[in-house]
Amino acid sequence: MKIKICGLTKPEEAEYLNRCGVDFAGVVLFYEKSRRNQTIEEAGEILKALDASVKKVAVVVSPSAGEVRQIEEAGFDYIQIHGALSGDLMDKISIPVLKAFNVSDIGQYEKYCNCEKIAGYVFDAAEPGSGVAFDWNLLKSIPRDGKLLLLAGGLAPDNVAEAVAAVRPDGVDVSSGVEYSGGAGKSPEKIDLFVKRVRTVKY
Repeated sequence: MKIKICGLTKPEEAEYLNRCGVDFAGVVLFYEKSRRNQTIEEAGEILKALDASVKKVAVVVSPSAGEVRQIEEAGFDYIQIHGALSGDLMDKISIPVLKAFNVSDIGQYEKYCNCEKIAGYVFDAAEPGSGVAFDWNLLKSIPRDGKLLLLAGGLAPDNVAEAVAAVRPDGVDVSSGVEYSGGAGKSPEKIDLFVKRVRTVKY
């Protein structure tokens, strides 16, 4: 079971992930509406603090070609794209893509599932980063095609075992569920507990 911790905002949080041995670390870029948004320079400092074993994911919304180029130059391993993704832009991306869907655009899955550059999918809540879960039964109609399927949206230490048992994803993705109250950064204790719950779940 893969584990992705998303929304890192400082290098110290990268150290928490290194200690727990998670698989992916996400950094929000070019999206000022998010309180977790980072500049490309800030992201670079976070990336330097992550172990080489942790895959670095740039999380963006409807990016431009210029933004994609900056992400690739910064050394990210994956780009996670919410919102629109044109065919022209897809041709310009040279790193693997995680295409994100929420409950309002989950029907767009078939539009992207045959694209070779898409390495996997992230299924999220209606408002990504809100900490609110969605009806996991919506994913029962999604065929498993060998690409990575990550479950996100409202996951936390107290419900991740139930989510894994219900959906049987390839991995789980958490942000607000491992933050301090009020969203003031990532909690090492919550990250540790989340990882332990995922690693010990039986399904």
